Amino acid sequence: PRQPAKTLWYDRPRYVFLEFCVEDSTDVKVVIEDQRLVFSCKNADGVEFYNEINLYARVNSKDSREKRSDRSITCFMRKWKEKVAWPRITKENIKPAWLSVDFDNWRDWEGDEEVERAMVEQYAEV
Repeated sequence: PRQPAKTLWYDRPRYVFLEFCVEDSTDVKVVIEDQRLVFSCKNADGVEFYNEINLYARVNSKDSREKRSDRSITCFMRKWKEKVAWPRITKENIKPAWLSVDFDNWRDWEGDEEVERAMVEQYAEV
């Protein structure tokens, strides 16, 4: 039986960030399409996780990537329309139980582009 991974998301001027909270993940697969993201993996106990998100708006799938750590898998997706805030990550106006806003990383955009660029560069180096 598959189950959805707990997922955190936050919005930036140019990118949308998603973090799938699975420790010691294996078999990680991330498929980013223009309006959809599909994530799957297993954890150390062999539990299968699967999340499918129809995205609120279009992203540039070619300029999107993911980074795995021991605690989670973070995806960042380049928005098709930059500097347009996403009020939610899902196309449908419903909030799945497994999805929540990452308030630690959610902040005002004012002067935030430098921070964002640094974050993306840090991910890109991995």
